[in-house]
Amino acid sequence: MDRNTIIAIVLSVIVITVGMGIQTAFFPPEIPVTEEAVAAEAIEASLPAASGNEIEAVGTDPDSAPFEVATGAFRITFDPKGGTVSSIKLSEHLDGEEPVELIFKDADDENAFMLYVGGDITQPIDAVFNHSETVSSNGLHIVSFTRDFVTADGSPFSINKQFAIPDNGEYMIQMSVGISTPDGSPIPLNVSSDMYTLSVGPQIGPAFESISNNYDYRRVSVRYDGRSRSDARFNDGIFTADSDRTVDWMSLAGKYFAFVLIPGDNIAITSSSAVQTSNETGVTQKDTIYMSRSATGESSVNDMYSFYAGPKVKNNLSIYDSADSNIFRISGHELTEIIDGSWLSWLESILNWILQLFYRVIPNYGVAIILLTILIKLLLQPIAKRGMDSTAKMSALTPKINEIKERYPDDPEAQNAAMAKLYKEEKINPMGSCIPMLVQFPIFIALYGLLNTNFDLRGSMFIPGWIPDLSIPDTIYTLPFSIPLLGNRIHLLPILYTISMIFSMKITQMGSQANAGSQAGMMKFMTYGMPLIFFFVMYNAPSGLLLYWSTVNVISIGQQVFVNKKKKNVYAEEIAERDAQKLAKKEAKRKNRRK
Repeated sequence: MDRNTIIAIVLSVIVITVGMGIQTAFFPPEIPVTEEAVAAEAIEASLPAASGNEIEAVGTDPDSAPFEVATGAFRITFDPKGGTVSSIKLSEHLDGEEPVELIFKDADDENAFMLYVGGDITQPIDAVFNHSETVSSNGLHIVSFTRDFVTADGSPFSINKQFAIPDNGEYMIQMSVGISTPDGSPIPLNVSSDMYTLSVGPQIGPAFESISNNYDYRRVSVRYDGRSRSDARFNDGIFTADSDRTVDWMSLAGKYFAFVLIPGDNIAITSSSAVQTSNETGVTQKDTIYMSRSATGESSVNDMYSFYAGPKVKNNLSIYDSADSNIFRISGHELTEIIDGSWLSWLESILNWILQLFYRVIPNYGVAIILLTILIKLLLQPIAKRGMDSTAKMSALTPKINEIKERYPDDPEAQNAAMAKLYKEEKINPMGSCIPMLVQFPIFIALYGLLNTNFDLRGSMFIPGWIPDLSIPDTIYTLPFSIPLLGNRIHLLPILYTISMIFSMKITQMGSQANAGSQAGMMKFMTYGMPLIFFFVMYNAPSGLLLYWSTVNVISIGQQVFVNKKKKNVYAEEIAERDAQKLAKKEAKRKNRRK
């Protein structure tokens, strides 16, 4: 294997590693799932379960027909079976032409907010509950579910579940779980020291066909009291929160929306966990959160849970930092931690402010992205100019470099040594075109994160018929078959981006092509191989992100062409003048020796 091939392979590995690293850092990957054939029952069977914990509903079953409540930010479908929720739609956010559905499940899945007996998640309390609706004086729509039960040994108790939904457009809902006995005896629910388990799931919407790329994901996170958010790592499809810490909240989140479940301070939670399954049909990945409440010797409990069900937008989440800012007077949970960010989040905020400024002038986010890109290129022009000047200088040295190659046609080491000496004499840094890129790298990364996760881009049209949504890939044609690594959807922007990147690399390396010598293979890889790698990495990237990168490439091409045209002759004249001066000095020395 020759030296050029080795260099190309090593560089390829580096580029792929860096590309994957960027994706992992800024596009949080999907949490590893269990094997595709694993069914939910298999995982549930691996969890601790108890026998002899049967309960039975008392009396005649009431009306079991689901009903919808439309109030505030929500359209919620309640199911009397279990006193649960089968659908939560966000009125202000669309998925196509319909409101976003936050509960994504198969027909046979349990509804959200199901209770289970003790810690046994194979035994849902799914009897049909009586229900009623009222509206409180402070603007809360109250939906109540009640039902009497009896245990196998004849001990009676009642369950009362209430949901409080605000009319003011907030995305927080509160749910109380009240359990009591009619005779003042201890609540007869005690299975392995647990009274009941509450579930949230089985998955968060909007609906998806697959989440096999890093530009979309579903994940479970947990925030311990006094600690920052951490993402769940599943082991054989099961995650259990640290029992030595108090769980502040658990979340089930996608790229743009989230469920955040917050247990009340007075609830003795024995365990917080999540189960993840993967299926070949239906919902391909499911993540369900479980919280188990400890048994008690009391005759009644009334546990209050709060859950945020809405967009991952700072303005909607930050109101829960202060009790005076929200209807439920919630505070201190740092819900904004659910928003994806990086160590450059401060820079993302600045760039987003400028993006919004352009959008207010021209209400089209595609145009705003282009204007933002142009502004950044103008601000970075002094830095970029150094790299472009370096390329132009390298191009002006082409004749001398060709002379060196002709002088040492079969000696790469001599070629490199002669070129190094030439660069030193002409005060040229061969890496001069790369250093400015490193300086600009933080801004590129901040924009990378901003345009990939910016909620405002969701559903924003740029060009009708081509780019209807800047938050997803543009699809110009759907094939009846799938292409390996690409799928069955043809995206035009990644193709245009790759072409623009190849032209940008070719023009940037015009000056360095002459000195390729032993580096010809590596130069060819940088020009064609790296854009090809990024084509696959970026193929499913959001349109807004690719629009930015393509605009950067087009502007860079224009700048480099201009500099090459204007500066190459200038540098060539300067080099010729220096050569003439050197030659004159040599002639003068010769004359002095003759004298």
